[in-house]
Amino acid sequence: MLPPRPNGLQSSLFLASSDNHEPRMNSDQIRESPAESASSWPAVDAAAQKKLENQKVEDDYYEQSVTRGRSSANRISLLDIARERVDIISEQMYLLPNEYLDELKGRLRAMLEGNGSSQQRDEFMVLQRLVQRRSDLTAETLIKAHRVQLEIIVAIKSGIQFFLHQSMNLSQTALVEVFVYKRCRNIACQSQLPAEDCLCEICTNRKGFCSLCMCVICNKFDFEVNTCRWIGCDSCAHWTHTDCAIRDKQVGTGASSANGLGSAEQQFRCRACNRTSELLGWVKDVFQHCAPTWDKESLLRELTVVSKIFRLSENTRGRQLFWKSEELIEKLKGGVAEAIASRSILSFLQELEMDSQKSSEAGINGRMMPPQEACSRIAEVVQEAVQKMEIVADEKMRMLKRARQALEACDHELEEKAKEVAELKLERQRKRQQIDELESVVRLKEAEADMFQLKADEARREADRLQRIALAKSGKSEEDYASSYLKQRLSEAEAERQFLFEKIKLQDQGSRSSQSNDMVDPPQALYTKIQEILKSV
Repeated sequence: MLPPRPNGLQSSLFLASSDNHEPRMNSDQIRESPAESASSWPAVDAAAQKKLENQKVEDDYYEQSVTRGRSSANRISLLDIARERVDIISEQMYLLPNEYLDELKGRLRAMLEGNGSSQQRDEFMVLQRLVQRRSDLTAETLIKAHRVQLEIIVAIKSGIQFFLHQSMNLSQTALVEVFVYKRCRNIACQSQLPAEDCLCEICTNRKGFCSLCMCVICNKFDFEVNTCRWIGCDSCAHWTHTDCAIRDKQVGTGASSANGLGSAEQQFRCRACNRTSELLGWVKDVFQHCAPTWDKESLLRELTVVSKIFRLSENTRGRQLFWKSEELIEKLKGGVAEAIASRSILSFLQELEMDSQKSSEAGINGRMMPPQEACSRIAEVVQEAVQKMEIVADEKMRMLKRARQALEACDHELEEKAKEVAELKLERQRKRQQIDELESVVRLKEAEADMFQLKADEARREADRLQRIALAKSGKSEEDYASSYLKQRLSEAEAERQFLFEKIKLQDQGSRSSQSNDMVDPPQALYTKIQEILKSV
């Protein structure tokens, strides 16, 4: 069996994390690739995929959500980069400030760090589908792209946000090779594909697959090393997630030819080459090399993985290892130090190996033995079987107890949920009544508003009519006043003229005897005054 997964990737593990902590030795301590650990996001559920296909939202959907409003004439959006020609976008990006380009990368990074938000997942799906459908994105066109433009395109296609980080120092050529599946997209690997010039069917036909760091079954990678979570094939050196192998039924009991007796052993069957590898010795090697460096949580996880592997084992040693793993898991949860548990499992694995060697020697030397020894061996086997049955019975009792507790908890939770549903229904009814009341009030207010509007219109028309009447009457009264005033002034002037005329006449008659020089001036003055009066009128 292959040794524990090689840690040659560790030299560049710090590249895949936003912080600069040193890489550690177990799965919980090494940060997973943000995209590969979740199948690079595109694996949304069927309902979301159908929704996207039915809506055909490459343009309209993005107008409202991705771009948050289309960019202005001197700005570009993620949608523009995903669907427009490379040379056009490249020319525009050379004119943009670095601050805006960083903001653009930050927007896409926020989508990839969406924490499962359905809207962000759908937005990213739109971008990725646009990029995947384009036929003009070749190595020749991408090599001429703007650096930030290429980083965004590669991040959209791979779903890996590290291609947007400032610490990413891949060359333009390397990014293009990642895009066209000529280089591994794992930042910590970066092997040329196919890795080590492998000619197997998987490496040849599966685009972007790297046999050095990716799982043969799920096609994902992570940065876990020195762990039982990865199983390596003895024959072709391809790697597989332990959980994937168990789920895909690549782990099971099979005949082993290692001891020459063809006994049943727990084995792993590689999907790449269809050959088997023995698992018990592999677990022993992993624990011997790595257990001293594990902390308590790491040891718990590794024992859990071993328990999963040998849970359905039909081999005696596999069942013993399963029981021992379960026992140590319970002890660790109960407070036993990890050093004691580590020594215990290592000692147990060595005992299993010694028992296997003794069984092999006994099989080789012959199967004949004295009756007393045979009886004692039978008694030992029976006693061991009874002990195992007792262990199994205890385990079943614990499982039954946990199941009952879980059932009671579920019943209690179901009752609480039923109460919450009843309360929600009552609240809904109250809200419905309030809504009906508000709607009736709104209708009443609308009717009052219409009535007041009608009255206001009538009052406005009446005011206009009265204003016209008032204006007409005001004009006529002014004309009448002016006419009466002029008539009065004319009559007064006529009376004054008559009075002056009579006065002149009297003066003329009374002073006929006077001299002519004395008579001229007074009548002339009176005549001038009469002319002025008539002119004013």
